[in-house]
Amino acid sequence: MSRQPTIKDVASKAEVSFKTVSRVLNGEPHVRKEVRERVLAAAAALDYRPNIAARGLIGGRSRLIGFLYDNPNYSYVTEAEIGALLRCREAGYHLAVEPVDSRGDVPRQIEQIISSLRLDGVILTPPISDDPGALAVLDRLGVAHVRIAPEAGRDKGPCVFIDDEAAAFALTRHLIGLGHSTIGFVQGHPDHGASHLRQAGFERAMAQAGLTTRPAHMVQGYFTFESGMSAGRALLDAPDRPTAVFAANDKMALGVMAAARELGLSAPEQISIAGFDDTRAAQISSPQLTTVRQPVDIMCQAAADMLITLAANEALDDPALQLPFEIRARGSTAAPAAEPQSV
Repeated sequence: MSRQPTIKDVASKAEVSFKTVSRVLNGEPHVRKEVRERVLAAAAALDYRPNIAARGLIGGRSRLIGFLYDNPNYSYVTEAEIGALLRCREAGYHLAVEPVDSRGDVPRQIEQIISSLRLDGVILTPPISDDPGALAVLDRLGVAHVRIAPEAGRDKGPCVFIDDEAAAFALTRHLIGLGHSTIGFVQGHPDHGASHLRQAGFERAMAQAGLTTRPAHMVQGYFTFESGMSAGRALLDAPDRPTAVFAANDKMALGVMAAARELGLSAPEQISIAGFDDTRAAQISSPQLTTVRQPVDIMCQAAADMLITLAANEALDDPALQLPFEIRARGSTAAPAAEPQSV
């Protein structure tokens, strides 16, 4: 076929109406599996490529979802983006990835993005997912949105999250179970809601075990490798250094690990180190990092699926979707030595 195949060509080859082809390609429900497979096979055989712009004009939908982020942890952002992208591609949608500077005028930035892109909805990642101005402007503009890991207001709109407080509690309990009683904590970025929840879980586990959380063992971080390294130096280059350090994300935990090496300390023999997220870097570090597995990709797949469902004017089964976490115990943690060895 020398010309570009049309939807009518696909319908003819699949022996269905062009309206049925449209329903299949739009990912609409209530199409028999056998018919759906026949249509998709015909489209593949003809190398049919639907015109996204034309489909938006006809159906009133742009088939374009926005992904808004402002997060110094690019491993997290990449995993989140890939999760959303794969689900969009499956459903015939496109993903527009847009940075938002949370230190600036967030509502104005979002309004500019919405005015330049005809979006069916947006996925909001932390810390934008907790920004009142962001939520207000999206509500005013009537743009559907799903929040990833919001700290509060989970009953006020669609969101996907894990229980950050329970996850941090479980990881701290793991360290305590190994025999650690002096545990340092590197706090997450103060503008991220998850930071407060993870710290609360850490403190609850320590209190429940009858252990003291020393102020000198609580160091501010900002979800960056550099802040983790700085925190690691402060915690480990001290006479009363802890036997274990729990950082509120993997990137900071790897910074603590680098600081330990700089100070001549080996993990886990002289210091146990744990993080949060289970990024790719945590899996390939040496030693591999003990951490909390947060299924960021699946969370964003679910968020994209929610927006696609809403764009089809269908109700969500669970608008506040909580996904499970896992503790991944690896080589960076072990029982403490009898006494902290001097640097």
